[in-house]
Amino acid sequence: MRRRSPLSLAAVGVAALALLWFVFSLYTAGQPLPAVGVLALGGTALYVYGTATSVAWKYLFPGVAGMLVFVAFPLLYTVQIGFTNYSSNNLLAYERARAYLLDQTVADEAHARPYTLHREGERLRLRLGPAEDSAGEALVSPPLDLRTAPAAPVALQPLAGLALGPALPLREQLAYRDALLALQLQLPGGPLIRYAGLREFGPVEPLWQANADGSLTQRTTQAVYRPNRETGFFETAQGERIQPGFKVNIGFANYSRMLLDADFRGPFLSIFVWTVAFAALTVLFSTALGMSLAVLLEWPKLRHRTLYRTLLFLPYAVPGFISILVFKGLFNQNFGEINGVLHALFGIRPAWFADTTLARTMILVVNTWLGYPYIMILCSGLLKSIPADLYEASAIAGAGPLTNFFRITAPLVARPLTPLLISGFAFNFNNFVLISLLTDGRPDYLNTKLPAGTTDILVSYTYRIAFTDSGQNFGLAAAISTLIFVLVAVMALVQLKITQQKDAAR
Repeated sequence: MRRRSPLSLAAVGVAALALLWFVFSLYTAGQPLPAVGVLALGGTALYVYGTATSVAWKYLFPGVAGMLVFVAFPLLYTVQIGFTNYSSNNLLAYERARAYLLDQTVADEAHARPYTLHREGERLRLRLGPAEDSAGEALVSPPLDLRTAPAAPVALQPLAGLALGPALPLREQLAYRDALLALQLQLPGGPLIRYAGLREFGPVEPLWQANADGSLTQRTTQAVYRPNRETGFFETAQGERIQPGFKVNIGFANYSRMLLDADFRGPFLSIFVWTVAFAALTVLFSTALGMSLAVLLEWPKLRHRTLYRTLLFLPYAVPGFISILVFKGLFNQNFGEINGVLHALFGIRPAWFADTTLARTMILVVNTWLGYPYIMILCSGLLKSIPADLYEASAIAGAGPLTNFFRITAPLVARPLTPLLISGFAFNFNNFVLISLLTDGRPDYLNTKLPAGTTDILVSYTYRIAFTDSGQNFGLAAAISTLIFVLVAVMALVQLKITQQKDAAR
């Protein structure tokens, strides 16, 4: 084994110490699992690059580490979220939700005292007046630097004839609000008081009281709230909840909701069926159109074939989102050119974006337009590989063009094209950009618990549940995402199996 130089050993030692410091910082910040992951990944990197291990691993490690960090970890994290109630109402862990409630305070307005700020050189004095129901004297603080909040409570003393400058106007006073929020004032022989409003300081008391059994009592109403580990909320015996909730594991509840909740199952199954139909019909129409154009462009007697091929390829050269937005304008009911032509010819203006059938038809038309050039180019290349002898033999037998297409061209092109068509199906299964830019999933289903559109596919429906719904149900969205991953993975395995069978047949 080659001996390491002292300099390289020192560098490894410094890197190890830095790694341990970072891991310790993560752990003390309440992130034990990320700390373990960083320790494992960093320790492996130190072993690979800090020892005389195989040279191949020094090249393979970045790729393997990237796959684990950017592929495996997000996947596992998404699956884990799918078994929780994680949402905008249940963002925090139980300990943080409890601490948040216990940190809430309420000001005693009856004993609040008005205050003003007075400049004294580079510093400020705070003058505290007597409470409205009190005949006490005014108090004043020592000169304060309110550019930063004082760490210790500030003791007040009687004004005792001390001459103060004019009080700062409210606008200038607001500039020191952050420091005033953190400021604590000690009354002579009395309690600590804190900032209680734009113009007042007063006694501040905790709003919640922690009980020995883990419940919380609200001091103002004396209502007792106990943590419910099934719903993720602090609740009273009558079921009244308070925010924020906390994240809990709910098992397969999100998955069972897809199948057992009638109000959710109806839109979900409709969206699932439409997603499959959308992906399959897109592949079917794009393949039929692309293959037909490729065969037509191979016709020897067709003049200017290169020009036609270039023009037909243009939809693929233009960025997809631009084409989608152009079609969105063309299909506009009142001002679109398509409805203008239909109105001039037949006197109709179809509501493309308001009617479910028309909206789905529009989506298929646009996606076929975007997808056929790719199939056309693929088929053009595959047609070149078909032996001309087959067509000569077919001509001698007296077969026509349709016979040649269905007996020779289509079978020989379909076999190598099948894996690519499966890839196209998987791509359109998750074609979020088209749905989002063209219809945004609308028109919506009526009377649903969660917003769902009749033109939504699973991925856009998941996005609406996770980010645009008022509840932002990340757990349910993660469960649907896991289902989508399983379906796409099955498609990938089918494609791999077909490819292996084709390779074996050769």
